[in-house]
Amino acid sequence: MSHSQTTKVVFKGANIVPLAICIAAGALIWFLPVPAGVEPKAWRLLAIFIGLIVGLIGKALPMGGISFLALTILIVTQTLTMKEAFSGFSHPLIWLVVSAFLLSRSFIKTGLGMRIAYLFVGLFGKKTLGLGYGIAATELLLAPAIPSNTARAGGILYPIVRALAVSFGSSPERHSQRLIGSFLILTAYYSNLITSAMFVTSMAANPLIVAILQEAGIPITWGQWALAACVPGIISLLLIPYVVYKLYPPEIKASPEAQKMAHKHLEEMGRISKYEWVTLGVFATLILLWIFGEEAFGLESTSVALIGVCALVLTGVLTWNDIKQEHEAWDTLIWFSTLVMMATFLNQFGLIKWMSGHISLLMEGLPWGIAWPLLILMYFYSHYLFASNTAHVTSMYAAFLTVGIALETPPYLMALSLAFCSSLFACLTHYGTGCAPILFGSEYVNLKTWWSMGAIVSVILLIIWVAFGSLWWKLLGFW
Repeated sequence: MSHSQTTKVVFKGANIVPLAICIAAGALIWFLPVPAGVEPKAWRLLAIFIGLIVGLIGKALPMGGISFLALTILIVTQTLTMKEAFSGFSHPLIWLVVSAFLLSRSFIKTGLGMRIAYLFVGLFGKKTLGLGYGIAATELLLAPAIPSNTARAGGILYPIVRALAVSFGSSPERHSQRLIGSFLILTAYYSNLITSAMFVTSMAANPLIVAILQEAGIPITWGQWALAACVPGIISLLLIPYVVYKLYPPEIKASPEAQKMAHKHLEEMGRISKYEWVTLGVFATLILLWIFGEEAFGLESTSVALIGVCALVLTGVLTWNDIKQEHEAWDTLIWFSTLVMMATFLNQFGLIKWMSGHISLLMEGLPWGIAWPLLILMYFYSHYLFASNTAHVTSMYAAFLTVGIALETPPYLMALSLAFCSSLFACLTHYGTGCAPILFGSEYVNLKTWWSMGAIVSVILLIIWVAFGSLWWKLLGFW
């Protein structure tokens, strides 16, 4: 091989400064005295978790790389056993996320996603903001019937949003995310969280909240929940796409010719192909199974998603090479499994319970008008430590509810505030709920933007749902 034909090999390791900061942050916690009532390994786990988060923010390594490093440190320091460290890879939520990535591939490969995208453009495409509201409206229609927000956003909407962005020439491969893709991804994510808060049946942890309230003597029906959520929910769906549009604006804001272009492309695409029909049939079946499958056949969301992937492989829509080449799915498998595992053991080792206990002590003696918003803020922003809405609700909802009521906060005011925040707080991070790593993993929005936008949106949602929402609940007579 001649010199001109040789392949240039590029060596690129860690970013030294962010890696040093990451190690320093973890070491700072590690070497602090372990508080009374906390297991030493729980404290070490917290130190590694904080170091990992700092490393992710600073981009010390790619997300999969820094997560694999954290996983190895957990094992080498004997903070966790090998079996415990790799337990995250068997979590059903992880495989629902991976399956959603694989399912989305069929929309791109067959052209069905592009066809649906052009239909969206034809209906709402006069302005980019209109597309955002189209996504929000779709979420609102699907939410009452599909209890998995991951299945809804990742399995159904994400393939359409991704194809819609590509149809405008917006893709990570072309470094053109800001054309329209970033706006659509963020709008889809926040819309999903808002609709997850609006119905008992729109998020997996909501029925658990209803059960906790029943035991606490604060019963709430499906209709009461929806009535309490409808006004703040609709306001949020109207406002948040506009906020995203203004704070992180797409480069394509209006396209007067978009609708004509869409109709032209649809004509050029011709009739729906056999493989598009197969893909459409598989997805229609998945939606039905996500709605009725658990009650009728005992199939929970992850099983349904896996069935969908197998159906697409068996029918030839996807090949095994397609599965192997979906690198975003396998990268997400590494980093999200690690985060879910660490968040789970922080709870199992009692660190979350210890934190809740100290919050209770801090709140003693405060009037409820001060304690209530403080408790809500603590509950909301503690979600930085969680990679699952259900895990957060399981470990902290009942404790915060009990503390709030003990401080004479009106029971339904406390119950509803915590209940709706149990979906909304996932806006904070790229790992806060199951659909987050799917949408973030599309690489349309960088980590810094995801967290900064999440922080801004969190304040807006708290104002709408807690400050304004409490007035609506007062009008309804809940407190």
